Amino acid sequence: MSNTEPTIHVGILTSATIEFVLNGEFITPGGKTYTGKQKASYKKAKIAFSGELVNEIILEPANENCSFDLINVVIGINFHWERKENQRFKGALKLIVDNEKLTAINHIGVENYLTSVISSEMSATASDELLKAHAVISRSWLLNPIVETHEVKTHGRASQPLIDIGHEPHNTKNDAVDVKTHGRASLPKNKYIKWYERDAHTRFDVCADDHCQRYQGITRASTAAVEKAIEATRGEVLMYEGQICDARFSKSCGGISEAFENCWAPVRHPYLTPVVDNGDAPTGFNLDLTDNLNAEHWIRNSPAAYCNTSDKKILAQVLNNYDQETTDFYRWKVEYSQAELSEMLFRRSGIDFGQIVDLIPVKRGESGRIIELQIVGTKETIVVGKELEIRKWLSNSHLYSSAFVVDTSDVVGDIPQRFTLTGAGWGHGVGLCQIGAAVMGENGFQYDDILLHYFRGAELKRIYS
Repeated sequence: MSNTEPTIHVGILTSATIEFVLNGEFITPGGKTYTGKQKASYKKAKIAFSGELVNEIILEPANENCSFDLINVVIGINFHWERKENQRFKGALKLIVDNEKLTAINHIGVENYLTSVISSEMSATASDELLKAHAVISRSWLLNPIVETHEVKTHGRASQPLIDIGHEPHNTKNDAVDVKTHGRASLPKNKYIKWYERDAHTRFDVCADDHCQRYQGITRASTAAVEKAIEATRGEVLMYEGQICDARFSKSCGGISEAFENCWAPVRHPYLTPVVDNGDAPTGFNLDLTDNLNAEHWIRNSPAAYCNTSDKKILAQVLNNYDQETTDFYRWKVEYSQAELSEMLFRRSGIDFGQIVDLIPVKRGESGRIIELQIVGTKETIVVGKELEIRKWLSNSHLYSSAFVVDTSDVVGDIPQRFTLTGAGWGHGVGLCQIGAAVMGENGFQYDDILLHYFRGAELKRIYS
């Protein structure tokens, strides 16, 4: 392992035209100097910039005080709070041609990247122990696929989600290109199982939105506490049996964290297995939540858990301003009329189910999250999975989680006219529960205790100084 800090490439923005402002002098490899407001556009498979057509642009800051602003960066892509904002970044700016558009890439050192991530993923006012715990997790997640044979990879990873498809419906909207199959080769024709791997980028290491880790440059004001947490854990990662952990996290596990393989590839990671988010297991519940009856009892109630809190002071540590637009996360309800649900399913999946007769959990994970859901319609019946695909089909953005139970009402001729989804948690639920970790930090737990609560069997190790 090299003892030096890696530099990573972060994809920020893709658009036909990219406007940006260079705050200070930036220099190209050819020695040209630029500053101030700039504009680049896609033209004839090249980049139109400063009166020239070029294949790519690399702008290096003349000194560490330089920064650049990207205009109209989309954040929260496909989520209920999606919006645009101008963002400021340190480091170098690279523009490339990508699928008849331009992509802006930030070249930045890992530790500077993490300073932004910690402030973007949560409030920079979070407790010291939570900040340190999240610094280790974000660093581990980032370096897990990048560190290979003691070197940093910058390109060459798979470009598409891994998919297990028995039936790919006509006109299905697919967020990825060049879809490939994975796992089982012969599924029933009424089954559609799909998951999105983290390595879905070929031209850079990570993206800047929720698909990877929120990275919004220095737009989110950092604090001395964030910088102190990054420095205190510099180079420190979670490891399991000599390998950097693929350290996942979500907003709220809903009381029990989920197993990795129930959300992504069918690989068992011993450090990403279900954990009761409490010092002691709550009484009165059978915690085999793969069983529908046990899961229903769990979800319809509100058992004690670290992440079961309404303390606004604690929640403000984890939830940025747009996240606080969501007030129910430990337990929540969503209601749809028959017309709303059938139209939404057709639009989101590309499948004409007709009228929706029922939503039936076929397979649940250890946290109660539905891994396979049977959608029964008057025209089509299909089993869909995994958890993220279920959340995408059953919401105009993303359903909070796939840990839910379904109630139907106003039945007319065997066709329900209303569907009520009662659910638990926010996100996939794998690994660290951010709200639970915030509560642990407030309760006096040290960052290593927080990490080893969620990542059982892992250990902390410093891989560079």
